[in-house]
Amino acid sequence: MLKRSSGILMHISSLSGEYGIGDFGKCAYDFIDFLHAAGQKLWQILPLGVTGYGDSPYQAFSAFAGNPYFIDLNEFLEKGWITKEDLSTLSEINKDEKIRYDLLYTERYKVLRKGFESFKKTKEYFEITKMISKYSKWLPDYALFMALKNSFGGVSWQEWPRAYRFRDLKTIKKAKVELKDDIEFYIFLEYLFRKQWLKLKKYANSKNIKIIGDIPIFVSTDSVDTWTNPKMFQFDKQLRPKKVAGCPPDVFSLDGQLWGNVLYNWKEIKKDGFTWWIDRIRDCFYLYDIVRIDHFRGFDSYWSIPASAKTARTGKWEQGPGIELFKAIRKALGNKPIIAEDLGFLTPRVQKLLKDSGYPGMKILQFAFDGDLSNGFLPTNYTKNCVTYTGTHDNQTLIGWLETGSKEKEFCIDYLAKFLGKTKEDISSDIVYSMIETIWKSKAIFSLAQMQDFLALDDTARMNTPSILGGNWEWRMDKAALSDELILKIKKITKLYHR
Repeated sequence: MLKRSSGILMHISSLSGEYGIGDFGKCAYDFIDFLHAAGQKLWQILPLGVTGYGDSPYQAFSAFAGNPYFIDLNEFLEKGWITKEDLSTLSEINKDEKIRYDLLYTERYKVLRKGFESFKKTKEYFEITKMISKYSKWLPDYALFMALKNSFGGVSWQEWPRAYRFRDLKTIKKAKVELKDDIEFYIFLEYLFRKQWLKLKKYANSKNIKIIGDIPIFVSTDSVDTWTNPKMFQFDKQLRPKKVAGCPPDVFSLDGQLWGNVLYNWKEIKKDGFTWWIDRIRDCFYLYDIVRIDHFRGFDSYWSIPASAKTARTGKWEQGPGIELFKAIRKALGNKPIIAEDLGFLTPRVQKLLKDSGYPGMKILQFAFDGDLSNGFLPTNYTKNCVTYTGTHDNQTLIGWLETGSKEKEFCIDYLAKFLGKTKEDISSDIVYSMIETIWKSKAIFSLAQMQDFLALDDTARMNTPSILGGNWEWRMDKAALSDELILKIKKITKLYHR
């Protein structure tokens, strides 16, 4: 099903854009043209969900709905829904090198709401009724959730008045009437998000480029999913989390990572045959060609932390659903192309789960150069059924990594010279590109590098530093970065290694 290919990891938000953030407009089409010209067949993105506090795409208000920040506002201009003047503030924000989420939250929604008021006067307005029907399982609840959140000043649903928290029938019925216009606004946003995204995906596919989407294992505690399906999660009788997600202490974080997502109640989810998860994966394959499932080891066992804990140190391992979940998904949807993010502490049980699933796991080149020739992240030790990266959104850029690891760098140069059949001098003259070339040459079925690595950027362009609040998810690519010289450089190794 999967063919030897290569591509680039680059989130929508990091595209150049015109209005403060990358979007589904011209910048995305230009990037697809760049990928095609460079001979690439894969474009991997991060989750497309509606981001909340912290701006992380892995903490979304819905497991299904899309981020309105990515809607191309030039369509509003073309249809006469807004004027150029309405975009002037966003054009000013666009001058910032990094994404200003604080300003986007206030300014972009002003434009979206004005566009909605104009949209309501068009024949296209009636299309949203079809949208509601098509996504009836989750869209009405999502729109109501966002309308209520807006009416309560954006606070978590766990801070709402009791009748709203517990979804009292009379209270909810009244809210649907009172917030009708706001509910329609959020349906409108999802309508445009999906319409524009699917058009963009169709364009990518026409250029023989597949989209790799990303699905977080957990959902945000403050999400419509937890609000409407509390039995699926580890809440107490007052709908407060009992246990939350994270990672145990390791060499990267002495206190571990405290993500804070309320954990699943897998016994409850299993009762109806994993329906919610099947629906979630089904929708992912409507939006993407290939899906990467984040934190795959958590399906075998996950780090369970008391909700009152200040760090992840006090957690313990608890049993996940195992292969049963993936058998149910395969039975319902067929054999879908899924990548398992199998990084972290891997026990023999986790390795067996990966093998039983048949999914390719991930190999990160930055983890390879500890001096141990049996290291599984060294390309000489890859099997064909894996996906290799220079680094992911959670890693340093290659330049950043090389600047902080002198011992590893020495071993890296020696290894690359042998693997590529070049001199150490040749490797040292362009070590970043030699590292990219190394994973392109490897056995791995897919090879991908971050756009930051193709551009040889340092850690100021890093996408995310785990466990650090603030300063993440803000990197944007310079408009002039996609040069003809870079196209030829990428195309050369892609042809050389038959990707």
